[in-house]
Amino acid sequence: MFNRTRCLRITAALASISLLAGCGLFSDEGGGEAKRIVVGTTSAPSNLDPAAAWDGSWELYRNIYQTLLAFPTGSTRPQPDAAQNCEFTDSANQSYRCTLRKGLKFSNGETLDAKAVKHSLDRIRKINHKFGPSGLFNSLDKIETPDALTVVFHLKASDATFPYVLGSPAASLVAPGEYPADKVRDDGRITGSGPYVLDSYKEGGEAVLGRNETYSGFADRRNDGVTIRYFSDSKKMVAALKGKEIDATYRGLSAAEIKDLQTPESHNAGVQVVENVGAEIRYLVFNPQDPQVNKLPVRQAIAQILDRGAIVSKVYQGTAEPLYSMVPKGVVGHKTPFYDLYGQPDVNKAKKILKDGGITQPVDLTFWYTTDRYGASTADEFTEIKRQLDETNLFRVTLRGKPWKEFQEGYKNREYPVFGRGWFPDFPDPDNFIAPFVGKENAVGTPYEPADVLNEVLPKSRREGDRSAGVKEFERAQQIFAQDVRLLPLWQGKLYVGAREDIAGAERALDPQTAMQMWELYRKTSW
Repeated sequence: MFNRTRCLRITAALASISLLAGCGLFSDEGGGEAKRIVVGTTSAPSNLDPAAAWDGSWELYRNIYQTLLAFPTGSTRPQPDAAQNCEFTDSANQSYRCTLRKGLKFSNGETLDAKAVKHSLDRIRKINHKFGPSGLFNSLDKIETPDALTVVFHLKASDATFPYVLGSPAASLVAPGEYPADKVRDDGRITGSGPYVLDSYKEGGEAVLGRNETYSGFADRRNDGVTIRYFSDSKKMVAALKGKEIDATYRGLSAAEIKDLQTPESHNAGVQVVENVGAEIRYLVFNPQDPQVNKLPVRQAIAQILDRGAIVSKVYQGTAEPLYSMVPKGVVGHKTPFYDLYGQPDVNKAKKILKDGGITQPVDLTFWYTTDRYGASTADEFTEIKRQLDETNLFRVTLRGKPWKEFQEGYKNREYPVFGRGWFPDFPDPDNFIAPFVGKENAVGTPYEPADVLNEVLPKSRREGDRSAGVKEFERAQQIFAQDVRLLPLWQGKLYVGAREDIAGAERALDPQTAMQMWELYRKTSW
């Protein structure tokens, strides 16, 4: 989602990014005029309807749609937004009740009441869009609305993470009169109740956000509005920042561009960079429908060969670090099972793994990646992966890239033997680095149903209201992932925002989903 020197506080109990004021490069001193801010990104929305996107579209959703709960700057647990209060009403964590604020309205004048909440969330599950977030609501059984301000969520099983789902853009609230219950809205408009309204939108071009004058929630808007400009080329985005055409950049900067923006020359030109430790991860997905990938020794051999350190140093130049688990460093329960099982890259060990599996000829594989989602370094990353595998003479790798929308269709249709994905947390809990990747229908489009994870690890951990109490279960899941090698973690990224030196608030602008809360940005009158 849009996700620097900004401080980070990671609690022992939760996997979260906690944004602390007063520790970034940009000072809040001097106040600021509430003027329009222009932000550039390479991550354009794939769909404007929350029922149809579980990706970087959340960046836009966070600023236009409202949710019952949310994560204000500095929070590690969901706090009330459209809701006045929410709580579990039973010790089993299976019944969750929210009371709405009084007088809430959507930007078109419709009332935001309990029935609107029910409509918003029921339609996500009913539509069940293949690119949508319905998988996050698997534990939800039914929604009741005993009165206009009360919503009761009945869960199929204990799920202490459910409030975190309600605090994510997956649970965006929409106006019932403009969002059909059984199909995706497709008129290119948005009707929400969040801090901003969508004044205009040009797909692949820009989104113009104005203040929502009827908004009632936690966000304290420090600008008059925001224009988000979408770039297909990060070089053009950086040039626009240096040329004062945009005020800030986020999402899609290559390692070389980050290094360039950190030079004295860029600083002298009025550009600064705010850096964060992040929970963004990159990984490979193996499709077991492919006859070669279906062989465990093939996957294990790739895990034994890949040199994450070389990828990080050659391609990302220190803007990332090697990752040996799907649960990233800094998140509660993080372990290094891929390192523990495979150790340092070793071609001889990989050759033995293949030989023991009856594989004596070079394995032909095609690796796929998206050309326009994760930044310009992605192609270089896959070129390095190909080089490492080809040089062993154990593999012959072909690379293929597609733009994001086409790429999505391909992996959801299970067309790719091996493909690369990125993951930004939906909510700050280790569950969110395990659960989305398992099940018949999961976030990566290839069924993966490890019985122990689905039937024991997740149910047991979700009974724990104290999220740190499930550490052993999450460690177990990570070990299973490493043994199966259906997913292969590669690296964990740092997060960067480049901005003009007169822009303040960047150090406070990211929520735990690493979506940019645009209302935190403002233009300083002095610095």
